[in-house]
Amino acid sequence: MARTDSSALGTRTTELLPVLPGEITAALADAGSPFDLARAVPDPQDAPVLRWGILGAGHIAGTFARDVPAYSSGLVTAVGSRDAARARALIEARPGAGGGEAVRAHGSYEALVSDPGVDAVYVATPHAFHADHALLALEAGKPVLVEKAFARSAAETRRVLDAARRRGLFAMEAMWMRFLPGQVLVRALAAGGALGAIEHVRADHFQSLLQVERLTRPDLAGGALLDLGVYPLSLVHSLLGAPLRVAAVGRLSEAGVDLDEVVGLVYPGATAAAASGMGAASGTSAEIIGSRARVALAGRFYAPTTVQVAWDDGGRRPAWDGRVPGGFQFEAAEVARCLAAGATESALLPWAATLEVMELMDEVRRQIGVVYPGE
Repeated sequence: MARTDSSALGTRTTELLPVLPGEITAALADAGSPFDLARAVPDPQDAPVLRWGILGAGHIAGTFARDVPAYSSGLVTAVGSRDAARARALIEARPGAGGGEAVRAHGSYEALVSDPGVDAVYVATPHAFHADHALLALEAGKPVLVEKAFARSAAETRRVLDAARRRGLFAMEAMWMRFLPGQVLVRALAAGGALGAIEHVRADHFQSLLQVERLTRPDLAGGALLDLGVYPLSLVHSLLGAPLRVAAVGRLSEAGVDLDEVVGLVYPGATAAAASGMGAASGTSAEIIGSRARVALAGRFYAPTTVQVAWDDGGRRPAWDGRVPGGFQFEAAEVARCLAAGATESALLPWAATLEVMELMDEVRRQIGVVYPGE
């Protein structure tokens, strides 16, 4: 293995982050929840070295192969696809993925999960195949990071998590948003009381994606919800947990996939609104409204972005620029740290949280009438 010291591997992304504004740190301290950014967000370059095998060779697999070797201690040692040429093409497009070592191209998923040079498998195939491919890796004794949404349904999610539990293996949803520095800060502000009682959370995620074939096909679990809507719902869940009631409306295509949906959620003392769609692009912003202050996340709330806090006194509106290159390095580093600690799930994104979000999306699908083949 080429990498034994992460110090010279690439950018230390946390060192690019500015110091938190004094108003934010003071508010957290005054609420009894002092916040240390370096402790809360360890640099991904300091995580234990982990050798990744990527199962799938599409766009998001390429993003993982770019971010993880460039901005963390991890490296990619193998890529698997049903078409070996596609695996080779991804490797050629990311020449630094192996950290100086050649990356192996496998022409089957079975060969990838059996590769002794792979420590963990990143499942990056379409939603309809997540459960089967995660199970394939687990049966081969490999820990898994499964691209969001974790599966098509809560039932499929339970199958995978039960298999991981039986085998004592690590499994985690690749909801990269949850591990980003800005999201960590937002959760600290909300949980620590600096915002007061949370009254409302809203988020929208609309993209113009009707030209993406897999999203138009029910057999591939297409539609806006699993690809886009999972972000607003996961944000809401990270702040408020599972709701008491859900009300959803949406439109379906002629093929039966969801074009868009608006989801209202009711909690003890709070409400939330999550909207998503694939017919046109929105500002993809989010807002968390507390009784003392509110937080606004600028465009692409689900990615590294700016966090602005506005207190109700009308004067203080400090902003913190949480933008850094990449983004996938944070979730990959969390997997490496968990495996080194012998954990089978992440405390930052435990199995229960993934399952609750999947159950929530099941209910949204039920209410708007989306049924995938075979259900």
